[in-house]
Order: sequence, then C-alpha cells, then structure tokens
Amino acid sequence: MERDERFGEMIDLLELQKEFILRHLGAGDVAVDFTAGNGHDTSFLSRTVGKDGRVYAFDIQPQALASARATLIADGCPDNVTLILDSHSNVSLYVHEKINAGMFNLGFLPGGDRTKTTMRVTTLPAVRAAIELLAPGGILSVAVYPGHEEGDAEGRELRQYYETLDRKLLCATEIHIVNSPTSPYFTIIEKRK
Repeated sequence: MERDERFGEMIDLLELQKEFILRHLGAGDVAVDFTAGNGHDTSFLSRTVGKDGRVYAFDIQPQALASARATLIADGCPDNVTLILDSHSNVSLYVHEKINAGMFNLGFLPGGDRTKTTMRVTTLPAVRAAIELLAPGGILSVAVYPGHEEGDAEGRELRQYYETLDRKLLCATEIHIVNSPTSPYFTIIEKRK
C-alpha cells in the first residue's frame, strides 16, 4: 500500500474548501465569488467553469476588484468573469440564474485596510440570498475569521442561521480546527438534488 504524501502535512482549510467545491462545480456551470478580494477564489472558479461557464465576483473596494482583475489576467483565466463593485448582499440585482457554487471568504482584504471588514449586517442577507440562488446539487462555502471581534460575531450569527435550515433540503457542515479556536474555519452548505 502506497503512502499518501498529503498525510504528512497539516490540513490547508482553503484547499479543502476547493475540494468540496470541485465535487459540485464543472465546465459550463455558474458560480459566484461573494468576496472577490485579491481574486484567488475568483480565478479558481473561472478556471473550473471554463470558457462556457459564468462567474460573478463582488467586492465593495475598487482596489480589490483591480487586484482580482490582475490575478485573472496573470492566471490566464477565460473571459467569463463579471466583476461587480457592490455589496454581496445585493447579489439578486445582478445574478438572475441558479448557481452551482458560491464562495465567501469573510474578513478583510489581505494586504488592505484591516478596518474594512465584512459585516454581519450585509453578510447574513448575502448568505440567505446565495442559498436562494443555489441550484439543486449546488454548494456554498463560507470561510469565517473569528480572530477579530466582528469576525467572531459574524461566525456566531451565521451558525445560528444555519441551525434553522431545513435538513431535508440543505446540509450545513462546519469544518474547524478544534484546538485553535481563533483559527479560520468554514461551513459548507449543500443543496439536495
């Protein structure tokens, strides 16, 4: 029996998120990056859905969208991304079709102003809208950063909301490092087919 080299390393939560997404997303599908940031998740989604797919990416900071655009170009992504300078809570104004996958990477822009962070007042409505947009068999990934006050509160409020979801329609699974309570964690929300 061959040893899998992956077992020699710690789990990379951001890479694990992508593994879950890949089980639900493929060529020609529709995806949303609800927090474009520097564009790494946008690029991943763009390359996954390919030239026949569609990706929408939201951010409220112009510098984030400029950085995301640069990442898409540097990664050689197909021309399938619509960058939107608006709050993710306004997703229903821009996305009118069902989505196969959505990603939230909450917190602040890496390398940006740490005082500008996602907020509960817009994040919860955005997650609710995202769930409404999910196609049967679709998936959302929501990464939370509890190491700062708003991030911790955001995570607690989202967890309370997930507990109300109808288990017959949606499955919400939280992945976190048990012995590091301030480390990032994520929730996967899968819609039944």
